[in-house]
Amino acid sequence: MSWVIGDVTVKRIVEIESLGGSRFILPQATPEAVRAIGWLAPHFADEAGKLKMSIHALLIEAPGRRIIVDTCIGNDKVRDVPAWSGLKTGFLEDLARAGAPRETVDTVLCTHLHVDHVGWNTMKVDDRWVPTFPNARYLIAKSEFEHWQTTERDADPERTPFHDSVRPVFEAGLVDLVPLDHVICPEVSLEPTLGHTPGHVSVRIRSRGDEALITGDFTHHPCQLAHPEWASSFDFDTAASTQTRLRVYQEMAASGALMIGTHFAPPTAGRVVRRDGAWMLET
Repeated sequence: MSWVIGDVTVKRIVEIESLGGSRFILPQATPEAVRAIGWLAPHFADEAGKLKMSIHALLIEAPGRRIIVDTCIGNDKVRDVPAWSGLKTGFLEDLARAGAPRETVDTVLCTHLHVDHVGWNTMKVDDRWVPTFPNARYLIAKSEFEHWQTTERDADPERTPFHDSVRPVFEAGLVDLVPLDHVICPEVSLEPTLGHTPGHVSVRIRSRGDEALITGDFTHHPCQLAHPEWASSFDFDTAASTQTRLRVYQEMAASGALMIGTHFAPPTAGRVVRRDGAWMLET
């Protein structure tokens, strides 16, 4: 699955897809409430009101650049969510089949440092966590890195994403701590979408009059377009995340830019439109 934005191509590299089991992320998205949002089925929910979700990376191919946005959960990691622990997926093989062997990636961008966005930053080699993308610069918002560096200082290193998926690339000298509005290249830049975490960013793509936004987790699921007040259980600041959703949805409905969801099930992308007094994703 891919999208073309001017001279830029974005490809979806899937690690895990799921149906249901997402109430721990969006507790207000009960089956009854989801069924009431008629346009979600069949793409983003089933007829019973179970949410469809995806964990995937997004590969951006811009002129002269190969950028990965968010690196999923990763293999061999010990995680508190049983379904995410000890994975053995073919993610790197899928990435290579998409035309991006890991050695050819020049930039890794983490929209934030939650467990399902940093995992493939590293891979296990000889019982050590080493950078998966040895020729890439890893970009992390400075405020995001500093928050988790403080928060995770005393956490269990065997179970903590910061220790096995962030610290090793930092110690290898591959991390650039960047401002929230950092420009990666002429076509690709960051913009702050705060609330889910203190330094959360989304990725703006502009090329030849076309425009797209890769969400990160300010929006986990399209149901939040219908209910911007539905905050994630993992939002650091629910009031701020709600304000971010309201602001960005309004901006995207006005601009017609393509929204590419970091956790949206296929078709994964669409246009934000206002209909019957509420926003929806038109695919």
